[in-house]
Amino acid sequence: FQKADSDLDYIQYRLEYEIKTNHPDTAGKRNPVTLLKELSAIKSRYQTLYARFKPIAVDQKESKNCICAIVNKTMTMIQELQKQTDVEV
Repeated sequence: FQKADSDLDYIQYRLEYEIKTNHPDTAGKRNPVTLLKELSAIKSRYQTLYARFKPIAVDQKESKNCICAIVNKTMTMIQELQKQTDVEV
């Protein structure tokens, strides 16, 4: 979930930039109510990202496990062939 953390960092950067751009007179001051609303929006976006990427992470793990199993099976077959033919590759 490094991407999600990176996205949150980007969102924070964008919010700070928008505050400075849209409200230059209050750039040094932050309205706590506004910050809470922004934090709520960020949390919502994070939850959305998490929900979207969780199935991808599960599929990625399953794919990795499948690939590892195939590689292990292939290595076992190669070793068996080497034993049967007395040849090393």
